[in-house]
Amino acid sequence: MKNFLKLTLVALLTLSSTTLFAQKFGRVDMAAVLTTMPEYTEAQKNLEAYGLDLQNQLEQILVEYNKLYSEYEKNATTLSDSVRQLKEREIMELQQRYTDFQQIAQQDMQRKEMEIMTPIIEKANEAVKSVSVAGGYIFVFSTTNNEPSSAGLAYFDAEALIDITSAVKAHLGIK
Repeated sequence: MKNFLKLTLVALLTLSSTTLFAQKFGRVDMAAVLTTMPEYTEAQKNLEAYGLDLQNQLEQILVEYNKLYSEYEKNATTLSDSVRQLKEREIMELQQRYTDFQQIAQQDMQRKEMEIMTPIIEKANEAVKSVSVAGGYIFVFSTTNNEPSSAGLAYFDAEALIDITSAVKAHLGIK
């Protein structure tokens, strides 16, 4: 009976250690996947166009401000006090409008980027999940140029991990 118990214990330990070492760990360069997706290229073009439109609107406000300010400087000595104060208030209001628009434009740009990029990132993540499940990986680390890209992951041996980047790209139909 003792020999059977010892044999069972040894078999259990051997089986559990084999199972532990059979675990598969992978890595994927998400930046490489994302930047090669056709949707990403299109998204970057859309974001660039959106940003350019915002920049043009900002420049229009700046042109208006410069025109108003130069006109004020040129005529400041000949204006009555009430007109001068009115012009100064107009200049300050335009300056405030410029600052407000800068902030709003920055928020709009971030919102637009999230709106455009979220479905692309989700598609890439789904591809990683599909490849990982199909390949039997229990962990897949996101990397960039074989370096950890997660703030919580300080180090890993890139050579010990199986790179699934090309499999994810193939799953997405990217050559």
